[in-house]
Amino acid sequence: MKKYYAIWLIIALLVLSLTVSCTKIHEQKHDKTEIKFWHALGGPLGDALTQLVDEFNREQDSIFVRVISMGNYQALSQKLMASLQANNQPEIAQVFESWTANFIEGNVLVPIDEFIEQDSSFIRQMDDFYPVFIDSNTINGKIWSFPFNKSLRVLFYNKDAFYREGLDHETGPKTWEDFKLYAKVLSKDHNGDGDYDIFGSTFAISAWQFENLLLQAGGQIMNEGYTKAYFNSDAGVEAIKFMSDLLNIDKTVYLSTGYDGQNDFLSGKIAMLESSSVTYAYLQESGIPFNLGVSAIPEYKNNKSIVSGTNVAIFKMKDKQKEKSAWEFIKWFTDTKQTARFSEMTYYMPVRKSAMQENNIKTMLNENKGLADVYAMLESAEFEPQIPEWFELRKYIEEQVIEKVFRGLLQPKNALDLAAKKLNTEIEKNKKE
Repeated sequence: MKKYYAIWLIIALLVLSLTVSCTKIHEQKHDKTEIKFWHALGGPLGDALTQLVDEFNREQDSIFVRVISMGNYQALSQKLMASLQANNQPEIAQVFESWTANFIEGNVLVPIDEFIEQDSSFIRQMDDFYPVFIDSNTINGKIWSFPFNKSLRVLFYNKDAFYREGLDHETGPKTWEDFKLYAKVLSKDHNGDGDYDIFGSTFAISAWQFENLLLQAGGQIMNEGYTKAYFNSDAGVEAIKFMSDLLNIDKTVYLSTGYDGQNDFLSGKIAMLESSSVTYAYLQESGIPFNLGVSAIPEYKNNKSIVSGTNVAIFKMKDKQKEKSAWEFIKWFTDTKQTARFSEMTYYMPVRKSAMQENNIKTMLNENKGLADVYAMLESAEFEPQIPEWFELRKYIEEQVIEKVFRGLLQPKNALDLAAKKLNTEIEKNKKE
């Protein structure tokens, strides 16, 4: 027994010695200010982020950014809250505008303004950023976060199916009426049972889609001061009725969830798919078995569109050098070259106007006019209300308004009025608190 004990003791000491040695080597390798960046990107989007961060780390002598994926936005939100309570937060994280509003109240963020004001060379670059991105990160006159992964809705379509039916396969449907007509022509009952087995399109239950239609019908989500709901207007009714009629009257569109719509599009069950611009990256990764068309979403009274996605925020740290290092990374990532490359790899929108002059973006858009039309929408894009109450209500709108109207359980006006009342009540309640 003593012999075996001695052997195990020697092994344990060797392991401990190796561990210490490896730790020292690791520390020497990363003898830099380490910045943790929590995100929720996966698949080709996460791969693109990792590739760019690795490049940043190779170029840096004093900063090392460690990217840590939280899997999804819900997990990211929960872990951020827990880390803040434990005073173990990351230096940088993706945040939605409504999260930022909560973090401001909690006094846990360093305003991006503080870094910009001390960076005279960067101040001169601010006009290069699309106004919608700076405005959406500005709360109470101060820039609190910075644009990161922003997308617009896009219409993807099967050019081959359009060609077979004599439809315009080069540009796709341009208006709501075009979309309705195209969906009718493209829907087929091949087995003769009286129901379509090939459809024009599919809809997911999406507040984002409703928001775009609402704006295009001439409506607004809320008033300018975010104190009152405006989405239950005639424009809101018209927007949700447009979707509902396609589902329940024309029956050329059906409901889908998750990635079903994307998979059905690739399999040929539908000929049109409205989704985020980043869906393009997933479609390409999956392999597209037909000629793919890309266009801006059909318009109505105007061509307004809402940007979606997150920003990045810097959390307060005892070590101020970490805060400064976090800002250096954000500056690098949002510089012209990097934002153009990130857009090329993921189809997230570039955050700077100058990115449009980069050769990779120019080539990409010259080869795809429909995609160029999507990117051009950045000039007139809008953003969602920046208040936490709206973020909470979006889920309610999907489950208690859109889904119930789609399933014939509520009329559009009644459903929207109930949602508006709920939002207004929450805002008043939180004011008093």
